[in-house]
Amino acid sequence: MAGGWVYIMTNQCNGTLYIGVTADLARRVTEHRDGTVQGFTHRYGLKRLVYAEPFEDIRLAIQREKTMKRWPRAWKIRTIETRNPDWEDLYSQLI
Repeated sequence: MAGGWVYIMTNQCNGTLYIGVTADLARRVTEHRDGTVQGFTHRYGLKRLVYAEPFEDIRLAIQREKTMKRWPRAWKIRTIETRNPDWEDLYSQLI
């Protein structure tokens, strides 16, 4: 089974959050940033990648995404700030 990523996009520090899962993080984040993906991230202008967690099995990534989406907002923010305290855009690390 191929690997995957759980990622969080936002528009600003402590802004609107979107949690997603993908097998190709660089491609998916580029789609969000370019606005080619219609939906939540496009509507709210979420172009900043602030969290990315790799998994060797896509099924584990999907389960983690579902779990994280049920978390309270404070837990999501704490998870971001543990790895990325300044809410820097991680996109440049992908390309």
